Amino acid sequence: MRFLIGTLILFLPFLVNQKPCLDYVPMTTLYGVDVSHYQHYIEWDTVAARRAVDFAFVTATEGHDYADSLFSRNWEELGRLGIRRGAYHFFRAYGCGEDQARNFLSTVKMQPGDLAPVLDIERNDDMPPEVMREEAAIWLKTVESTLGIKPIIYTSQNFFDHFLAGHFDDYPLWVARYSDEKPVLVNGKRWHIWQFANDGCIDGIPRQVDLNTFIGNAAQLEQFCWRPKQISVTMEPVIP
Repeated sequence: MRFLIGTLILFLPFLVNQKPCLDYVPMTTLYGVDVSHYQHYIEWDTVAARRAVDFAFVTATEGHDYADSLFSRNWEELGRLGIRRGAYHFFRAYGCGEDQARNFLSTVKMQPGDLAPVLDIERNDDMPPEVMREEAAIWLKTVESTLGIKPIIYTSQNFFDHFLAGHFDDYPLWVARYSDEKPVLVNGKRWHIWQFANDGCIDGIPRQVDLNTFIGNAAQLEQFCWRPKQISVTMEPVIP
């Protein structure tokens, strides 16, 4: 209840006749952002100094050959500042899962302590759902076998309920639901990270940004981090 009250405080308009811009208010859980070239050049020193971001996810790749133009810069800056970082791949359902996995693996150079790779599945590109899931499974298995850690799946609550429920149940889950109400999935599967807003305002980030929460402590977040030659295990959810 205290978490939901705190979240509601964020929903305050910052300019008249403009979409409300959420301020980033640290609370009792771990908070993070996810960014791409859309946010332009981020002053990560300012972000780190003023807002104490606990973790950040960065767009790395999309499809079989696209790499985000600012991925390398964001990745290196986060590493320099010691902010817990993770990289994600935007999945295209019409593409070969193995080719997309190789695009991600060749772009992202993981370091010990980085968060597990993320597969962003949020559209089926007019492909049959079973084809989308088959190629996504290839991506997941290729990355997992290469790095030795289960990737995290990112999706929206609506997309999960319609296309992913009952599939990939042994993978950690990051769910987008822009609401003061926590995600509740149709099959009762528990999530691990909640993207609760897409219009946050943070000093040092030029444009509005996605806001996320991990309900747990630093030691629990550590379970989702990559170590060389580690044994892959099924993550237990940390939802209270």
